[in-house]
Amino acid sequence: MMRRLLIISVTLLACACSGAQVKHYRPKVLQEYVHDASAYTQGLFFHQDTLYETTGQYGESSLRKVDLQSGNPYSVHRFSSKYFIEGSVVLNDVLYILTWTNRVAFRYDAGSLSYIKTLSYPREGWGLTTDGRRLIASDGSAWLYFLDEDMKVEKKLQVKLDGKPLRNLNELEWIKGKIWANVYLTDMIAIIDPDSGKVEATLDCSNLLPAKLRTRETDVLNGIAADNKGNIYITGKNWPRMYRIELVKQ
Repeated sequence: MMRRLLIISVTLLACACSGAQVKHYRPKVLQEYVHDASAYTQGLFFHQDTLYETTGQYGESSLRKVDLQSGNPYSVHRFSSKYFIEGSVVLNDVLYILTWTNRVAFRYDAGSLSYIKTLSYPREGWGLTTDGRRLIASDGSAWLYFLDEDMKVEKKLQVKLDGKPLRNLNELEWIKGKIWANVYLTDMIAIIDPDSGKVEATLDCSNLLPAKLRTRETDVLNGIAADNKGNIYITGKNWPRMYRIELVKQ
């Protein structure tokens, strides 16, 4: 009987641990920056001390190096109007860039922005980040794809919030061992365990951009970047501002 009770107790403890509640945060603004309101932000990240941004829309897609303080791009590469550019990231000094439905991805030299190669890509491209070893991509579903440098799938991970698949995963960022993902068409960012796919925390960014700064062109929250000092930056598509934030419990 004692052994049976022990087994039951261990089982209940395991269930309790696996069912740990999701934490909920809101952003506290630490600093505000100007952001190019014409930038339909798709990818946003720092490599070394440089802020990179990829922007979408047919005929307007670009790759930029951006001055954080002014919000102005000081290097811009524009793409053919047939491409709708999406997420981007640097891995081993190579810049990888996804396209939405063109089923190709690009490689560029991270420093010079010179073109290296076009790769076949068999799904829609949405967000892209890296854990330092592999690329991690989203496609608007509840799945994340861990890719090698040739963008071949090494692992698929389904993301779940409260046990249910969380769809519309979009722009991604790797921050302190977790995957941060914008959930498209919402003001929520999910903070995801990269081993289990469980959403461990959410960040509610509603009202981050005040109503007085919104226009008819202002679009959804989309853009997460962390610099090498651990500072976290948030913006959105056609937003006139970018924010450096910290997390505060709700």
